[in-house]
Amino acid sequence: MAEKGNPRRPPGQDLAASSPDRIRNVVLVGPGGSGKTTLVETLLATAGAVTRTGSVTDGTTVSDHDPSEQRHGRSSGLTVAPLVHDGVKVNLVDTPGYADFVGELRAGLRAADCALFVVAANETVDDATRTLWRECAEVRMPRAVVVTKLDQARADHEGVLAQAQAAFGETVVPLYVPVRAPSTGSGQAGEVTGLAGLLEPCDDDLAELRGALIEAVIEESEDETLMDRYVGGEEIDAKILLADLERAMARATFFPVVPVCSMTGVGCRELLDLAVRGFPSPAEHPSPEVFTPAGKPADGLTGDPDGPLVAEVVKTTSDPYVGRLSLVRVFSGTLRPDAAVHVSGHFTSFFGDAGMGAGHPDHDEDERVGALSYPFGKQLLPAPQVVAGDIAAIGRLTRAETGDTLSDVEHPVVLRPWSLPEPLLPVAIAPRSKSDEDKLMQALGRIAAEDPSLRIDNDAETHQLVVWAMGEAHVDVTLERLEERYSVHVDQEPFVVSLRETFAGPGSGHGRHVKQSGGHGQYAVCDLTVEPLPEGSGFEFVDKVVGGSVPRQFIASVEKGVRAQMQRGVRLGHPVVDIRVTLTDGKAHSVDSSDVAFQTAGALALREAAAATTITMLEPFDAVDVLVPDELVGGVMSDLSARRARVLGTDKVGEDRTLVRAEVPQTELVRYATDLRSATHGAGTFTRSFAHYEPMPEDVARALQPRPR
Repeated sequence: MAEKGNPRRPPGQDLAASSPDRIRNVVLVGPGGSGKTTLVETLLATAGAVTRTGSVTDGTTVSDHDPSEQRHGRSSGLTVAPLVHDGVKVNLVDTPGYADFVGELRAGLRAADCALFVVAANETVDDATRTLWRECAEVRMPRAVVVTKLDQARADHEGVLAQAQAAFGETVVPLYVPVRAPSTGSGQAGEVTGLAGLLEPCDDDLAELRGALIEAVIEESEDETLMDRYVGGEEIDAKILLADLERAMARATFFPVVPVCSMTGVGCRELLDLAVRGFPSPAEHPSPEVFTPAGKPADGLTGDPDGPLVAEVVKTTSDPYVGRLSLVRVFSGTLRPDAAVHVSGHFTSFFGDAGMGAGHPDHDEDERVGALSYPFGKQLLPAPQVVAGDIAAIGRLTRAETGDTLSDVEHPVVLRPWSLPEPLLPVAIAPRSKSDEDKLMQALGRIAAEDPSLRIDNDAETHQLVVWAMGEAHVDVTLERLEERYSVHVDQEPFVVSLRETFAGPGSGHGRHVKQSGGHGQYAVCDLTVEPLPEGSGFEFVDKVVGGSVPRQFIASVEKGVRAQMQRGVRLGHPVVDIRVTLTDGKAHSVDSSDVAFQTAGALALREAAAATTITMLEPFDAVDVLVPDELVGGVMSDLSARRARVLGTDKVGEDRTLVRAEVPQTELVRYATDLRSATHGAGTFTRSFAHYEPMPEDVARALQPRPR
């Protein structure tokens, strides 16, 4: 995010907003490569917040990212850059466009009240772009469409506009169109020199576009007489149309299109005018649901700077030297330096122990706020206070994690966190050295506190440390942060799916543990029979010893030894389930028999019984729902069949998507998160939940390796 730097303010900027109606929080959303970050820098230059495009007063750029992001050529986190336009503070929230970092995107949507949806004129509106549009639509985010890269080769403004209208709906309507200089005759379109506004009278060749805009605005108007007046030939005042357009934008029912050339700045002033005039202020945008820490609904937020404090941590960064820095959006009240706040984190209460709740236990504690700052590139500009609606950074807020709520100590509340998809790509890691092992868990804990879309699982059964991530890029960034921030080096290991073993038929075993040395020896003998039980029956132990051949005090010892061996497995080292073990006979010694000796004999007897019969490997199956565009259903179903899945059916979702329901072996899902994304070009998503265990085909089981102990 940001570091302490030169405290000079950007030229001509006063970033301390006095009230929510003088703030606009604008998130930039769009696919990777669409030009979001370059647009942010150009908007800052247009508003006078930087001395030249992308450079603040000390020469750093507002788009500076982690070294790992620069190496990958993509941003993995959100950044905030404020500017002032016409007396209104505009917080530009730049978000990643890559699907692995949907958690940062949703954090940006929570922090903002409106969006600029960015598409490039030299690209197509693909399925991944449609997915991002749906992300905005699901939270009813007011938005305008920005067409960038008008000066690039293959730029086709009209073509990408038509694609956007086909993909996003007929309420996506151009508000401006580019004006080009005459062509040089080389076959290239002329340079974009300005924009033509379609609400004002314009040339005859734009009359059709202007008519479509006016009709679309009138359709959204609350004045039912406007359409009749317009059809009757009356020229509707542009001020009336603009007011109706602004109301429709705020309701997220109308989406104007503005072309922009980031390299020359053409269209940027019009875009800022639209953001300030057409987008809702924080007080006009619905706030998140509010609850007490006990989970009861609380009074809704009004956005009043004089009201009780309610803020939310939308991003956290940690540095081993600087400490933790929290980016917060204030929804109510005024945040002041050195104020006491209550920190509430209730992921588990809202989302359960899996997914977003895993690794983020509920917590409530009081902390004291330190200095407040406005993030700007690598600088932190001092903030005297932060009113409702604004965004700021808090240093050294040690207990708060991303998604936590800050509120008044006397009246604590918690906001419902934004939802996140479950991380579905498992990667097993191991520390490279003893020094790395000592630092690993603390470093992972800090990274997980920053990123709720990451889950850390220390699997007690497989003894693997597993990072569950959204995709390969998410894994790469996480591991590189471990190395660069905390000097922790790890190696990746093959991920082990937790299987089960069971007896395919009955078996008998004789366990004899007899050792003699100086002093007391060890003596225990037992005979067992083992038979399989139906799936899900668990374990039964039956005592049929007669005549006291195994003394009563050692019966439980035999069972304990059998249970221990069941946990260690009898074929490949996976737990044994669904068997009945019957103790039929045995022998004891009056001096040398002991609890430990009969535990050992019981374990040996179970292993011998397993060797006398067939052991079946059981694999876990997950219920999987795959959501894909209609045209990709066939390929997805074929791929699932190749993964030994049972396709249970399909359901239509919306106009153009299908939900495929299937049961799939977990061993076939290890790489499915990346494989599905690749096969569907980012348009496919899936969810999974445990269903049951089933016998694994023997040809597949034979290829398995014994589990490391």
